[in-house]
Amino acid sequence: MRVFLIVVALLWVTPTVGLLASSFRDPTDIADSGWWTVFSKPAQLTTESYSTLLGKEEITDSLLNTIWITVPATALVIVIGAMAGYAFAWMDFKGRDWWFLAVVALLVVPVQIALIPMSELFGDLGIFGTIIGVVLFHVGFGLPFAIFLLRNFFAEIPRELLEAARLDGAGETRLFTTVILPLGAPAIASLGIFQFLWVWNDMLVALVFSDSDSRPLTVALTQQTRQFSGNIETLAPGAFISMVIPLAVFFAFQRQFVSGVMAGAVK
Repeated sequence: MRVFLIVVALLWVTPTVGLLASSFRDPTDIADSGWWTVFSKPAQLTTESYSTLLGKEEITDSLLNTIWITVPATALVIVIGAMAGYAFAWMDFKGRDWWFLAVVALLVVPVQIALIPMSELFGDLGIFGTIIGVVLFHVGFGLPFAIFLLRNFFAEIPRELLEAARLDGAGETRLFTTVILPLGAPAIASLGIFQFLWVWNDMLVALVFSDSDSRPLTVALTQQTRQFSGNIETLAPGAFISMVIPLAVFFAFQRQFVSGVMAGAVK
């Protein structure tokens, strides 16, 4: 079984290794030989492709736009989703179950059918073609899953624990910040990773709702590859620039991510 997993892992990683090796090669070497020759001739490695790509102002601006879009879109979904999940799990208010059912129903709404009406709405509000518009769209479509996930996780917290905290004088705010959030950290970390990767890698929403000043890296790289006829010397470094930050986020929170997945598996 271990050998099989190693073979699958190698097959899975090989294209990525080839793309990484190609990103550090000269276009002439890429045309003349395969990427695996870097292991026999490491002297051919160069950072010229990265220097050329990062020297383009539209690429660096789009990288910053991606950060301005992804960070608030992830943070808002986590904050609002956690508060709403706690309310649906442990607070009593009129029509709570019906409201939660409406939130769950929103999970089946495809992004594609909302593009035109939302673009018209954002146009009327004056935020179409801006970073704020892209962020709000991602927050709106990320919240139903966030609320569904966190509500179900928070509902599994023992009631006795919350009642003991209330006997000690804890209000709803203190319960939420000192009991719910620490215990829900694995689920919140899992949600944060999924939302971050979803927004960072998105191109459909950004392609519709952003303009030349607010376009993220995915759209800018697509336009670069079209401009240079899809040359590997542009695509390879661009792909890895786009992958570095999501990989860093994933590895930084992988322990909490695994804890969240395992917690859901053993309930």
